Amino acid sequence: MTTRRLFVAVPLDPGLTEAIAALVARIRADRARDAPDERDVRWVRMDGLHLTLRFLGPTPDADVPTVAAAVRRAASTQDPFEVRIDGGGSFPNPRRPRTLWLALTHGTAELSSLARAVDRELVAAGWPSDDRPYRAHLTVARSDGVPAGADVARRLTAAAEGVDLASAADRLVLFESITGGGPARYEPLESTPLLHRPSPAR
Repeated sequence: MTTRRLFVAVPLDPGLTEAIAALVARIRADRARDAPDERDVRWVRMDGLHLTLRFLGPTPDADVPTVAAAVRRAASTQDPFEVRIDGGGSFPNPRRPRTLWLALTHGTAELSSLARAVDRELVAAGWPSDDRPYRAHLTVARSDGVPAGADVARRLTAAAEGVDLASAADRLVLFESITGGGPARYEPLESTPLLHRPSPAR
């Protein structure tokens, strides 16, 4: 049975993606200068930055249309909004980080609402609920326990302070994650504009 690794996310504007790519490039250049022989963290692909709302994992091909329909229904529950990024950090702690991220300062409530809508529609279509609380953040790297992780997390946090980058959040996308040959590549399978259609007045 053929499966696809699926997730649902909000993509980011190209201008914001370019600004983040430039910030990451500066950090990597500084690290290459200061610690040329030390293994780097795993940076995500800068051409596919997104805010993940729900990870589905391996999904049979036959179920993809059902997931796409759930994404379309979820997109119809909310109007477009703006997200802003300023600052950074790491999970689970700065001394032994596994995930390095940029912080959202605006649009978190709307993203949480959208994540709940996606979960609700997927549950209605037969998927289990994701009971973990949604934490809005933009993952930019994974350290996988390498010694460089703490230093890169410190540099990212310092470099991201005060950047104040904005992006429209105006669509939901069902992505397939394609792995192998470097960082994962994200292929959009379904892209649906956010458009809340209120019930007609009676």
